Amino acid sequence: MPDALELLKTRRSVKPMELEGPGPAPSEIDTLLRIASRVPDHGKLAPWRFIVFEGNARTTAGDTIAATYRADNPEATPDQIEFERNRLSRAPLVIAVVSRAGPHVKIPEWEQQLSAGASAMSLVFAAHAMGYAASWITEWYAYDRRVLDALGIAPHERVAGFVHIGRPVKPPDDRDRPKLDAIVTRFGA
Repeated sequence: MPDALELLKTRRSVKPMELEGPGPAPSEIDTLLRIASRVPDHGKLAPWRFIVFEGNARTTAGDTIAATYRADNPEATPDQIEFERNRLSRAPLVIAVVSRAGPHVKIPEWEQQLSAGASAMSLVFAAHAMGYAASWITEWYAYDRRVLDALGIAPHERVAGFVHIGRPVKPPDDRDRPKLDAIVTRFGA
């Protein structure tokens, strides 16, 4: 396993359609979720939760996504409907990180949302550390109330992201990263 700094420097997002199986075993999924739960969480609120989509659950959820898309796009072709149906089937494992942030007497909602984001990022790093690749995405269905209801996401909850996990079909390409002098200032300098 690479050392921690090398791990952080080598993480790359891999498109869901470029991920294949086999995906993580049940014990590995538990490890991923335990790691994703070890994030800053002011007040110990656990302002996030996870929904695991694996096996046939991915296509069952995809049926809902496709039906919703079809309802909004009656002119959609069968290929477009099938594409939507396969949204959560492109990778062998998809884990939704759901933000449960809400009003609290001490903990600002913003901090709770950031904790959900940290959870998703920890999930991505854990997958990389275990030899998998991941992609953290939200797409239209992450914001569609009909799909969210069907997936069991309460009205006060929001999807922080769907993390697609699998094995890359090819080595991931790197992309240009921001130049530090463009994004860093030194206070008082």
